[in-house]
Amino acid sequence: MKRRAALLSILATALAITGCVVGPKYNRPDVNPPGVYRGTLAPDIQTATNSTTIPTPLGAEKWTNVFTDPVLQSLIAEALKNNFDGKIAADRVLEQQAQVGVTRAGQLPTVSVGATYDAIGLPSGLLSSLSGNGTQSTKTKYYAGGITTSVAWNLDFWGYYRRQTEAARAYLRATEWGRQTTYSTIVESVAASYFELRALDAELAITRQALTARQDSLRLTQTLEQGGATSMVDVREAEQLLYTAQAQIPDLERQIEQQENNLSILLGRPPGPIERGQAVADAPHPEAVPVGLPSELLERRPDIRRAEELLIQANANIGVARAQFFPQLSLSGTAGTSSSQLKGLVDSSNFYYYAIASVTQPIFEGGKLRNNMRMAKADYQELLDTYQQTIAGALRDVSNALIAYNKTREYREQQTKLVESAADGLRLARMRYNGGSTSYLEVLTSDSNLYSDQLTLQTAEQQQALALVQLYNALGGGW
Repeated sequence: MKRRAALLSILATALAITGCVVGPKYNRPDVNPPGVYRGTLAPDIQTATNSTTIPTPLGAEKWTNVFTDPVLQSLIAEALKNNFDGKIAADRVLEQQAQVGVTRAGQLPTVSVGATYDAIGLPSGLLSSLSGNGTQSTKTKYYAGGITTSVAWNLDFWGYYRRQTEAARAYLRATEWGRQTTYSTIVESVAASYFELRALDAELAITRQALTARQDSLRLTQTLEQGGATSMVDVREAEQLLYTAQAQIPDLERQIEQQENNLSILLGRPPGPIERGQAVADAPHPEAVPVGLPSELLERRPDIRRAEELLIQANANIGVARAQFFPQLSLSGTAGTSSSQLKGLVDSSNFYYYAIASVTQPIFEGGKLRNNMRMAKADYQELLDTYQQTIAGALRDVSNALIAYNKTREYREQQTKLVESAADGLRLARMRYNGGSTSYLEVLTSDSNLYSDQLTLQTAEQQQALALVQLYNALGGGW
């Protein structure tokens, strides 16, 4: 009873001691984001006091509410399911979940059970020679068996193993946020690639329309030249316009097929054709975009959350490094029974046990522990700077996207007016040329200007659509 009491006392003391955890406690670093984003298009949420309903920030909207084209929605859903980067990110989460279990096992004791059975049969001649009496005896057999149980426990004296588990769990959360970052990137990439594809389709349609118009113009010029109303110079100029449009078509077709291949890879499918939906010009272009408060970006952006979890992991690793300076206590013991007869295995007289408690205190390790601590602190400082850099980069991304969305909208509006004016100018130039009031050079110039302005308008519409995609991603949407 005294031995049992002493053992229980040792275990109780050990369990009480394992409640200590060395190392700094994590606190989120102070961050002072601005009150509003630069380039904000809509009143901030905190100033929307005149409205009974607070608008939902764009970053908090589901991607199905932002991208309303049914075809684009189906493509994004397919990519989120089949994209290889998304699958790899999910696999990493599963790997880290298992790693947390492996790390956490260090906090717990290990128990093993074993059994032995030995049988020896000695010949009678060997026994006679060993006994020295020369008498013959029958063959003798010896049997022995036993059951052994071993227990080992490295007590978490200063929270060494608990800090390791804390670090592993933080890295697991960082991996999960990394997966969300991947999903957000997939949504952005698919939407951007789709809008680029639709813009190329629009450019091809414009070029084909221009080609048809220039074929008609060439036929008219050839008729006028045959009637002596114009010269061969005008015919050659009309041919140049026609050949320019013809040369653009195969190049645009090349770009379209290559863009389809790129989008197919994002969808996790072999290169092939892509279904079409709305034109780029029909993409939603809200004039006022609610963006929320910059402070909310710390919770919504998955890359910021990931950077913070890595900082938490580094903070826990400081505790791991600090715990190595203190004594390490371990308990181990073995108990079992052994007998030459099966029924003797349960006889209390055949039971045995021994227990060992050891304490190890590092004295000299050549500066390994000190440098390990320095490395842990330096790693924490690096990740702290990375965390702050990630926040600054996120604020920059939102501001740039807001500015781009606002300015590309203005640019598109002006470019639309320019195309309307250029189209009317070409109409008037052709009327003047057909009436003999001007040379074909005026038609040539007006036609070239209209074609260039139409392509520029398509680029402006594409840029505005991409700006909305980038703004949605910058605000932490998509995952």
